[in-house]
Amino acid sequence: MALAFSRDAAAMAFAVLCYVGLVNFVAAQEAPQNKGCVLDNCADKKPPSPAPVAPSAPQPRANTPGDFDFHVLALSWSPGFCDTGGAGKAHAQCASGAHLGFVVHGLWPQYQHGFPSDCSGIRSPSQLALEAAKGLYPDEGLARFEWRKHGTCSGKSPTDYFADVRKAREAITIPPPFRAATQAQTWTPIDIQRAFIAANPRLRPGMLAVECYAGELDEVRICFSKDLHDFVACPEVSRHFCYTQQVSVPPMR
Repeated sequence: MALAFSRDAAAMAFAVLCYVGLVNFVAAQEAPQNKGCVLDNCADKKPPSPAPVAPSAPQPRANTPGDFDFHVLALSWSPGFCDTGGAGKAHAQCASGAHLGFVVHGLWPQYQHGFPSDCSGIRSPSQLALEAAKGLYPDEGLARFEWRKHGTCSGKSPTDYFADVRKAREAITIPPPFRAATQAQTWTPIDIQRAFIAANPRLRPGMLAVECYAGELDEVRICFSKDLHDFVACPEVSRHFCYTQQVSVPPMR
């Protein structure tokens, strides 16, 4: 009787062990596999965090007429331009007796970084439209070129673009030492900047740049708002500054 009971108990214990083993096996098969989890992610069974995605580089803006941030008015100092290679390509500007000082090089639509150019639209302005540019550029050829390269990006007609050029030019007062410069002068670039700021009270450092070439004054670039109502800060433009200690300012011819 005791032997029979022992056999029955052993059979029952064996059956229980088999059942427990089967349950554990099934649970192990159904449990999620936490491969690759680390530290706290394993403890609370969260999947590992995905690797951060680097932000994509800003896409360059298309040359869409009218899509720009501000204007740059570039005023060329004719004697310096003519002395440093301009005489061979700008005969009217550099001719003896022309007596030209600062003249409009261009009014350029500008992005905060870079600028549009050669946008779609009319490639050559009519003679009637060019009437609006008279007295601004040193010759008609430059006016045509500036319309094609920069004016087409303004989003305006040639007539209205040249009217904007005139509006920007008339908003600038040329400092007295440059109005009738009949003698050679020597300046520091920072003092040329200060002379323009003194003559134009709303102008501030960071809103203009003085450009030189081969030690001579070449150009002053002034930044205007898109609507030309005010001057604006333009870090990318203003940091291209003439950093020589002294700059020669040749006299008008």
